[in-house]
Formats: sequence, structure tokens, C-alpha cells
Amino acid sequence: MRILGLDYGSKTVGVAVSDPLLLTAQGLEIIRREHENKLRKTYARIEEICREYGVEKIVLGYPKNMDDTEGFRCEKTREFKEVLERRTGLPVILEDERLTTVEAYEIMKESGIRRENRKDYVDEIAAMIILQGYLEANRE
Repeated sequence: MRILGLDYGSKTVGVAVSDPLLLTAQGLEIIRREHENKLRKTYARIEEICREYGVEKIVLGYPKNMDDTEGFRCEKTREFKEVLERRTGLPVILEDERLTTVEAYEIMKESGIRRENRKDYVDEIAAMIILQGYLEANRE
């Protein structure tokens, strides 16, 4: 069994996948799109990844505000979740993603990734952080 981790944004989706033993999250890619509401290819790519890796569950970052309220991005994320569940037939779990982008930038800084290149990796690393947090919280 593998679990897919997603960091859903307005123009990108960061993608990570667990190892078969559900111990670690590895970054896979960033799915990019030109328009926020044009998601057909994004869904198709996620379905393809799920088949390729034998994914049985999806963990989707849930962008709550720091004061624990839910804003516009949460609404869009819930809509994305519903379509993902319909299209893949897999359960989609919402996972708090507060501060994952900040953590991703810290990791890149410590890794020596140049500031001008960090935007090319941030969503994939955020997906890894979301998935790793879920894996650690749900160890059996």
C-alpha cells in the first residue's frame, strides 16, 4: 500500500508518495496549470500517478488559517477533495497544512537551494511535509 500526499494550490499541486512500508514520504513532482479553474489535466495526472504507484489513500493539505478558521482556500480544497474522491474512488483525508510552506523554505535554505530556485521546489516539499506528518501521526 502507498499513500499519496498533495499540496493543492491555485496554479500548482505538489505531489509526494509514501514508500510501501508507510515510513517515509518522497517528493514526486509539481503538477502545473495555467488557469486556476482548469483542472482536467491535473485530475488525470493524479489518477495516472495513483495507478502507477498502487495508491490506496490520498492525504490532501488543508489550508486553515492560523487562528483555526477556514477561508476561501479551504472551500476550494474541499471541492478539489470531492472531485478527487469521485474520480479516483479513493478516500481523501484532509491534513492540516499550516506552516508547511514556511517549513519547506527552511528545508531548502538549509539544503543550500538558491533563493531564486526555491519556488521551483516549494510545493513538492510541502506535499512531502504534509504526507510525512500524516504518516508519523498514524503509525500502527
